[in-house]
Order: sequence, then C-alpha cells, then structure tokens
Amino acid sequence: MKKSVRLICLSAGVAFLAGAFSFPYLAPLISPAQVQSANQITGLEMTQAEIDSLLPNLEDYRESFQALRAQSIPNTLSPALQFNPIPSGFEVPTGPHQIEFGALKNVELPKDRNKLAFYTVRELAELVRTGRISSVELTRFFLSRLKKHDPTLHCVITLTEELAIAQATKADEEIAAGNYRGILHGIPYGAKDLLATQDYKTTWGAAPFKDQMLAYDATVIEKLEQAGAVLLAKLSMGALAWGDVWFGGKTRNPWDVNSGSSGSSAGSASAVAAGLLPFAIGTETLGSIVSPSTVCGTTGLRPTFGRVSKYGAMALSWSMDKIGPICRSAEDCAAVFAAIAGPDGKDLSVIEAPVRYAKHLANPKMIKVGYDKGAFARNYPFKKQDSLALITLKELGYELIPVELPEMPDIGMILSVEAAAAFDELTRSGKDDQLVRQIRNAWPNVFRAARFVPAVEYIQANRLRTQLRGYD
Repeated sequence: MKKSVRLICLSAGVAFLAGAFSFPYLAPLISPAQVQSANQITGLEMTQAEIDSLLPNLEDYRESFQALRAQSIPNTLSPALQFNPIPSGFEVPTGPHQIEFGALKNVELPKDRNKLAFYTVRELAELVRTGRISSVELTRFFLSRLKKHDPTLHCVITLTEELAIAQATKADEEIAAGNYRGILHGIPYGAKDLLATQDYKTTWGAAPFKDQMLAYDATVIEKLEQAGAVLLAKLSMGALAWGDVWFGGKTRNPWDVNSGSSGSSAGSASAVAAGLLPFAIGTETLGSIVSPSTVCGTTGLRPTFGRVSKYGAMALSWSMDKIGPICRSAEDCAAVFAAIAGPDGKDLSVIEAPVRYAKHLANPKMIKVGYDKGAFARNYPFKKQDSLALITLKELGYELIPVELPEMPDIGMILSVEAAAAFDELTRSGKDDQLVRQIRNAWPNVFRAARFVPAVEYIQANRLRTQLRGYD
C-alpha cells in the first residue's frame, strides 16, 4: 500500500513543508503495550515472555486480516458453520402438509367495500374463488389504500403496482379457466424490503442501499408467486433490520400514529393492522415479527429456524434469521406458512418437514402449552399483553406447563458478531454514518463494538447454545 505524506520539519520553532512524496507504507509493529491493553478487554493475563513469544503470531494474523478484507464477500455468502435447532433424539415428522380449516359460513361481498380491508385471507379467498370479486378489483382496492394511508404511516418503500396488476390479471384468467391454485390465489400481499425482487429495488431500509437492485427473486417471493399471491409493495423496515426507523422516516402504529410500529418488520405489521394488505411477510432475528405484531395488534408467526428458506433475504445473523407471515388470524398464518415453508436446495439450513394445521389438532385436551415461567415473571413492556394471553389459553382449556430454563450467561454477542461480519465492509468504508440512527444502541456502534469480541468467546457462546437446545 502507498501512502502520501507531507514531512513537517521543526527548526527554531518554525514549521515548513519539505514537499510531498510517496513510499511503501508499513504499519508499525504490534507492541507489547498494545497486547497488554487488549488483554484488559479479553480478561487474560500474560507474562512479558509470553507476550514476546506471541507477537510474531499476531503479525501473521494481521496480514491474514488484510488478505481477507481484500476479498469480495457478499452479504449472501453464509459461513461454513451451520446452526441446527433440532434437539437430540427428536424425530422430524415426515409426510405431506396437512392443512384443514373449518368451513366458512356467510362470507358475503359487503355493500360497503371499505369493510374488505379487514377481511381475513380466508374470507377474501372465498370471494375470489367463487368469482364474487376479481383479483384485479381486490388488488386495485388495496393499492388505493396503500397510497392513501402511507403518507401517514410511512410503511411502504416501493409500490410494485405494475407487477401486481399483471399477477392479478393472470390469477383471474387461471381461476376462470378452473385452475385454482389454493387459498392464496389472487390474494394481495406485501413483503418486507429485505427480500430480493429482481425488477424492483431492495433497499434493506438503509440509505447506503436505497438504490440497490438485485437480479433475482428471493425464494419466499418465488413460492408465493407459485401459490398465486399478488405482490403489491415492498414494505418498510428499520435500517438493516433494527427498529422502525428507516431512511424515509419512522413507520407508525395505526392505533397511535404518534408512536412507532416497533420493528424491524415495521411496515409489514403496520400495513396489515391498518387494513392496507391482507397479509405481509416479515423476518425475525430477535423479536422483529413478535414485537411489531404485539404493538400493532396483528397475528405474527415466527417459525423455527430452518423451516423457511432465507435465500434472497438480507443476512443479519446466519444462525438466527427467520422468515414468517404477519396476518389477521392464526389460520391465515398457517395458510401462508404452508406456502413458504420447505427446502429449496439453496439455503442448506432448511429441513423437509410437513406443516400441520387442522381444527381437530387444536383440541385443548390434546395440547399442552409450555411457557418460560421466569421470563413471564419479569417486568417488561409487553408483560400485560403476554399475561392476558396465558389467561386466555387457560380459559380455553389448555394445560399450561411452566418451564424453568437453566441459568446461562448472556450470549447475545452471537447476533452482534454475525451482524458485524455481515456488514463488515459497511463499517470499514465509513458508510455506516449514512444510517439514520447513530446512538449507542444502534447498528453502527454495535458493529464496531462487536469487532472486539474474541473469536474464542464467540465459539464458546455457540457451544452453550448447543447445550440450551437439548444436547449434552
């Protein structure tokens, strides 16, 4: 590497420039004092002799770091290490999906079309299937609502109107010809804007990527197209999947537009709650489906890791990211989940297992519900809502089983380290200062701090994670 330097000479208190020149820049060697400072972070103690012995190794590592950083490593490239949440001895079910809903009664096309905004997917599907409303009409209805309310809610990054009309037209033609694909055929939806769509921008909610175009569709987008669903919008998300603040503003809670919708699936929950879409796709690494669903009053399904392909989704944490639906009801979530679940040959963490939802399986006498007793006992923002959920389950007849998890240290560094690796170039380039949120509890600072987590501690945290999932 070359570095241009101006030599400043001091003589009798007068400084002058001796001219500019270039020379091969050699960073100073790592000093023993620097190692001692690093040991204060890692909590290790070393003698002077031990430090002297390891200095050449550290120089070798630094050269390796420079060589790594010279490589182009895209966000889509996952580590060779793969997380598997399945406990020891657990047998994964086999066979086809089993989706059985109870019969719908008296689903009528309302005289006041505005009421359609709060119909469930199942209700809208019945109207489309029986020809009482066309997919195109339904699509134009929800596009109109998105355009009307987005200036208040800030839940849309990109409308995919041209694609939506084309998909809805195709759906109507297929249904008229007797080729009905199922419950999602002709039903509009939105997708969190970290899912790749080849003809529209995929911004990740972050200013450094606001013009990003990806030349392929995410697997989830492909699967929903195969199910006949109609994509209307790329929905807002907290920048790089944190919170509800993105480069276009703050996504609002439809029940209180003076507050945020929570995140990071901010737009997905806000749009569904406001009746701007029948369902939407969100993602969760650490609460990003559950939290906005709680705040906005939607029904979110955070699937188990490895049930839905992450191909084409922005990577935040390769061992924690999950994709799931945000809907108006549990049955709608089951219908959407069945459409997007399963392996695709691209995301190797995904297992083959059936999605099973049947009315008889929901019999309270057949199901026990476990809950983390210690977690529910803590004081936290959503304690009231969660406590009511437990009470409701008990009133419905379900047997609640309190579970006490073993004491564990905080291993949240796993997420921070993987996220820092996913956006390594953003940090090193300094472009992280383009993100709107720059406070202590925001990605730019978290990414920088994570670089001081030793690789050994990252591995040790993952080993404890293995213990938590049920292995000895």
